[in-house]
Amino acid sequence: MDLARSEALSRGVRLEVVTIAWMLVEAAAALGAGIAARSVLLTAFGVDSVVELLSGIVLYRRLSGESNRATSIDVEQLENLATRISAVLLVLLCTYVLLSSVVGIFLGLIPDGSVVGIAVSLVAVVAMPLLARAKHRVNRVVDSPSLRADIAETVSCAYLAAITLVGLTVSMLTGWWWVQYIAAVALLVWLVPEAREALQHWRDNGPVRRPNGGEAKDDE
Repeated sequence: MDLARSEALSRGVRLEVVTIAWMLVEAAAALGAGIAARSVLLTAFGVDSVVELLSGIVLYRRLSGESNRATSIDVEQLENLATRISAVLLVLLCTYVLLSSVVGIFLGLIPDGSVVGIAVSLVAVVAMPLLARAKHRVNRVVDSPSLRADIAETVSCAYLAAITLVGLTVSMLTGWWWVQYIAAVALLVWLVPEAREALQHWRDNGPVRRPNGGEAKDDE
């Protein structure tokens, strides 16, 4: 392994550690604040953060595995498992956002404002583009399709955070509670393609092949 690639892999591993640490904070804060405020918008942002967390874990294992010259079989198994979990979560999330928003508007269920939600989405709006740019520099050397997908998810996180921030802020400043529901539905512009891609990846990737020609089972 040449020096440039080795350094890029090490930097990529550090960036994924940052991703995992932040997504843990973001998911916990957004989900907690969303449930407390009865906010479909903020809760949806929190669930998407869980999906981003899974992606970060997969990429950490993938990059650290190559960096340590480990076999790729465990990384592939983890990636397939994480993809399946992500697909299920994203489909459920899209269904939850659509149904909850329609019911919320129809019944006039007014969500509360959330200072915590505004704070965490504001940090994500600023930090995620910087993190994506740093990962892109790494991938110029590593040229990993999975890292490229992870970068796209990091960018998506920034867009989702921006919509969440706008929805929460407008709702709190104007009292237009329905804006949160409209913003939540707007999240589907990014969530539906993510769900479709995860389902496609699940369908296209069968059991992981072992070097000797056998198949690795997910429960091994």
